[in-house]
Amino acid sequence: MYCRNCGNEVSDKAIMCVACGTPPKAGDKFCYNCKAETTANATICMKCGVSLKDVNPVQAEGKDWLTALLLCFFLGVFGAHRFYTGHIGLGVVQLLTLGGCGIWALIDFILIIVGNFKDAEGHLLVRK
Repeated sequence: MYCRNCGNEVSDKAIMCVACGTPPKAGDKFCYNCKAETTANATICMKCGVSLKDVNPVQAEGKDWLTALLLCFFLGVFGAHRFYTGHIGLGVVQLLTLGGCGIWALIDFILIIVGNFKDAEGHLLVRK
């Protein structure tokens, strides 16, 4: 794999490029698959055809999907999944209203299942 910012070769498991110090998939200058130069708004590499749009450099930073799902299922009316994902204020509101009489907890449970639930920093939950 190549760093999208500087084009240097990096490990597939690298968190940071040793040459430029950025996450390897955070840039927009090079294709991570073939090292071809790309434009800033490119969605597909013109040389190898790999999709550049689905590259998410911060996805591994989100909270665990299964943990949030189980917390919501068993303790959703108490807002445990909200506390886990960093939504402390909403967690307190769910705790005081018993998850909006269970309706709010059910909606959150569905959002977690379909993959649309985000943590407090805006990252989607990570399925491991």
